[in-house]
Amino acid sequence: MSPNKAETRKACVRPSHFDILWLPRAAMRSVEGDPSDCILVVGVSRPKMAMAILAVMLLSLFLTFHMIYDSALHSFQSASVEHSRPPPLLLLSRHLYPTAARRLPQAIIIGVRKCGTRALLEMLYLHPMIQKAAGEVHFFDRDENYNRGLEWYKMKMPHSYAGQITIEKSPSYFVTPEVPERIRAMNASIKLLLIVREPVTRAISDYTQLRAHAATASPVSPTPPPKSFEQLSLLPNGSINEAYRPLAISVYHNYVHRWLEVFPREQILIVNGDLLIEDPVPQLQKIEKFLGLEPRIGNHNFYFNETKGFYCLRNETSGRCLRETKGRRHPRVDPTIVAKLRKYYGEHNQKFYELIGEDLGWPEE
Repeated sequence: MSPNKAETRKACVRPSHFDILWLPRAAMRSVEGDPSDCILVVGVSRPKMAMAILAVMLLSLFLTFHMIYDSALHSFQSASVEHSRPPPLLLLSRHLYPTAARRLPQAIIIGVRKCGTRALLEMLYLHPMIQKAAGEVHFFDRDENYNRGLEWYKMKMPHSYAGQITIEKSPSYFVTPEVPERIRAMNASIKLLLIVREPVTRAISDYTQLRAHAATASPVSPTPPPKSFEQLSLLPNGSINEAYRPLAISVYHNYVHRWLEVFPREQILIVNGDLLIEDPVPQLQKIEKFLGLEPRIGNHNFYFNETKGFYCLRNETSGRCLRETKGRRHPRVDPTIVAKLRKYYGEHNQKFYELIGEDLGWPEE
């Protein structure tokens, strides 16, 4: 062995206090242009030291992954809350996204039918802290659903984050006798939204929808032409047909007293559906305050559609209107019948005002 090689090998011997092995460059395949005399061999000669180093490496990898994951999770949650949308499905599992879950509603739109319940729900959904059920669940008013239990009901709710409010709407809740007690059994402190319109306008809207549904149904046999609103609203002797369903539902005090027997007045917010159509923002601001939410919905969320004749919704990225079945054009009703019905509702409206402690100023002639 030449003196130079001996010196190199001697110089490459590892110190006694290291567990890292150095080998002379001559022992490995040479790489052109590499001036190093020794190379580091990745290996550890002491088992305990090897386990310690491995543990440190694994812990470092775990902490790094945790920091990256936590940062990504926070970004998804912030973006989803800002845009009021659920996170990607992958992150909805309890293991990867434990803060997103289905929750029983903390607020319910209980009615009234044909007073703008769908429009109200869609408008509230503009708020980033509100999540809504996709359709009318009919849990409390249909025995076949109610008997399935609260877990079935909860599975009909959307995923939401802690701090968000889940809302559903089923207008038939308002007129179904069993519903107030059933809702209280679920949550005695729940917030209830009741949207109402001028009774005659609501009744005509109800008639319009029923007639539209009858026209699109497949008849099994020839059917007579539909009766007009005037024919259905009056009996042959000229008196009001109080049994006609669209007229009966507009007698609000017959139903609201049941709710006030079960819930305190401060848990029920009366929303003026006529004003919601004309100028949505003030009504929505009342609801934000009622629900304890930070004011977020403003004029920037709406634009008036001249063709449809009502306000459409706008978020950060796009605008949209309610579907075509909403905002149907009402048939022309004989003004004398309208005046007669308003006079009929005058006394009923006063009873409703007394129960809710608010005068909505509906015309009585």
